[in-house]
Amino acid sequence: MTALEAGTVAPELVETEVLGTPVSVLVAAAPRPRGVVFALHGGASGKEYFDHPSEPSLSLLRLGPALGFTVVAPDRPGYVPDDGASAMPPAGRTDLLYAVLDAVLGDRDRGAGVLLLAHSMGCISGIRMAADERGRDLLGLDFSGTGLRWSPAVHEATAAGDGRLGGNDLGRLIWGPRECYPPGARRALPVRGGPASEGYDTEHWGAELPRIAPRVAVPVRYTLAEHEAWWSGGPQALAEVAAVFTAAPVVETAIETGAGHNISLGWTARAYHLRVLAFAEQCIARRAAASAG
Repeated sequence: MTALEAGTVAPELVETEVLGTPVSVLVAAAPRPRGVVFALHGGASGKEYFDHPSEPSLSLLRLGPALGFTVVAPDRPGYVPDDGASAMPPAGRTDLLYAVLDAVLGDRDRGAGVLLLAHSMGCISGIRMAADERGRDLLGLDFSGTGLRWSPAVHEATAAGDGRLGGNDLGRLIWGPRECYPPGARRALPVRGGPASEGYDTEHWGAELPRIAPRVAVPVRYTLAEHEAWWSGGPQALAEVAAVFTAAPVVETAIETGAGHNISLGWTARAYHLRVLAFAEQCIARRAAASAG
């Protein structure tokens, strides 16, 4: 089987209980993985975000194993019906995600370790995980679609009170230009309701991120889409976020050209995922060099 053919294999659905909580996870296992990517979706979506609903060639869950990486993509706490996550404090949700990773992988080979990948609202969960003491064992943290400040367009849309800005609905802020995505991508992705706690988390993220980022002690990569509309974009926004990760040995930043906010669903998703896996390879090389030294 060639790498291209391997990329067409559908991921495995795992539904079980972890810490007494129902969980649902997509797992795409590589036979002898170089590492593991633990992928956390954003708001109003689910684990399917990383398995492109209309273009399998753009799926991280199919590309990862073809290039030697096991990919684990859970529904984040609050996205499985009646999982009780709305009542969990942030630390409880962090504990649950670490427990999900361990339960799903079990005795499977993790290769060199785990790269944490997070998108949008998933960045809150992901950066909290990386800032936790257990985060020191991660290969690295790769995240996209968040920031320190909302864009002026979001403030204007919120103030309008009807979810509209200049004739465009709020969905345009979340997605960006339609031409960034394959036909049907927006309609094909299931829309999920998240826990009530996400509203509070989002509102206070601009204050929380600078407080917890200095605890992240692994390599970091931060990406914003060229057509990011929800968060402040551009080189200055990248630099401001990078600056708060003061303990990270490496902080890389990038603008994903031709992409809207939902990078993993756009035409550039494969290129973006290749860069994620390239960063994982860099983290593996860094760990190997440190061990050899």
